[in-house]
Amino acid sequence: MTATAAEEETTGREPTRLWDAAGAWPGVLTAVGLLGLTRVGQLFMIWWLGGASTGDGGLWQRLLVWDGGWFLRVAMDGYPTGYTYAADGTLEANELAFFPVYPMLIRFGAALGVDPSVAAVGIAWLASIGAAVALHLLGTSLYSKRAGWALVAICCSAPVSVVLSMAYSESIFLALVAGMFVAAHRRVWWAAGLLGLLTALSRPTGAAAALGLAVAAVMAIRADRRQMWQPLTAAAVALSGVPLFLGWVALRVGDMDAWFRIQTAGWGTSFDFGHSTFEFLRTSLSTGDGWIPVSMAWMLLVALAAAVIALLGRPWPPLAVYGVVAMILVYGQAGFYHSKPRLLLPVLLTLLPAVLAAAKARPRVAVLSIAAWAVFGLWFGAYLVTVWPYTL
Repeated sequence: MTATAAEEETTGREPTRLWDAAGAWPGVLTAVGLLGLTRVGQLFMIWWLGGASTGDGGLWQRLLVWDGGWFLRVAMDGYPTGYTYAADGTLEANELAFFPVYPMLIRFGAALGVDPSVAAVGIAWLASIGAAVALHLLGTSLYSKRAGWALVAICCSAPVSVVLSMAYSESIFLALVAGMFVAAHRRVWWAAGLLGLLTALSRPTGAAAALGLAVAAVMAIRADRRQMWQPLTAAAVALSGVPLFLGWVALRVGDMDAWFRIQTAGWGTSFDFGHSTFEFLRTSLSTGDGWIPVSMAWMLLVALAAAVIALLGRPWPPLAVYGVVAMILVYGQAGFYHSKPRLLLPVLLTLLPAVLAAAKARPRVAVLSIAAWAVFGLWFGAYLVTVWPYTL
């Protein structure tokens, strides 16, 4: 669908249904089946690469490492009341860096009697199913049913999609942001606002998603001012999410910069306008001697090129604005370079050229191309959590 056609869809007419039970089920079941293939295939690869070794907790423990431990501590112990310091007085990371939606769901599961670790992974898996459904509906709404399936397959088999099976918040965020855009495109504004708020309370890049929703609201108001309060309310609710959490952290600690200081102290995360990203790319591609850093540098460059190609195709403006702002936040911040491909996974703009090419190609060519992509992507993610020693 061209930008003009997409804009015509976002009008002030009566809201369409968020879910068309009569026609959606066959496509949705196919999308969930595609997700299932990617998850089972990747778990098998983790096991094959040594993830079943009992010396480090086995395959199950692989799904709970790194950020999973932080989310579990927030869920079970709550947020601290202030900064955390090392013995020498140095400011350290603490749980206030992590947004609340995912740990709250873990806590709810634990309150029902589910083991917290099981709840953490189970919620991530359920959210992955929700993400597959929402991605299919989004691709179908914007382009075609084939594009919806291609979006699911390509996104869920990306090189860092392993986090969709882990105790990470990416699956929650992906489900919410895709669902929010589906609701906005179909003009179901109460759902768009609610999902936008939850998206913003899931990850910092929820602020970019809220801006995308605001663009959708402006488009709807320009088309018809008679019911402008609905899209305006949805956008305002979504835009409030990130400031609300950052403000709450500031009040809890007693420092307006508390969240940012904790991020910098724990993960070296600060906005340096892309200087550190540029230096990583320069050194990795000129003097780097590790294949993982070099491959991740190429992933960042390919994602940037794909986003430019997508923008030249004039995608739906809300999705474009979300993608551009989210990429500015990812590329513009200092921090662990090996986390950047993971942070780009829910951006979606970078996937559009491949999705549209697959949707237009002959079925056999599309299937073989996506299968080749999936084999590499699923193996790469499995390698990262079994062989490579660093966090994602």
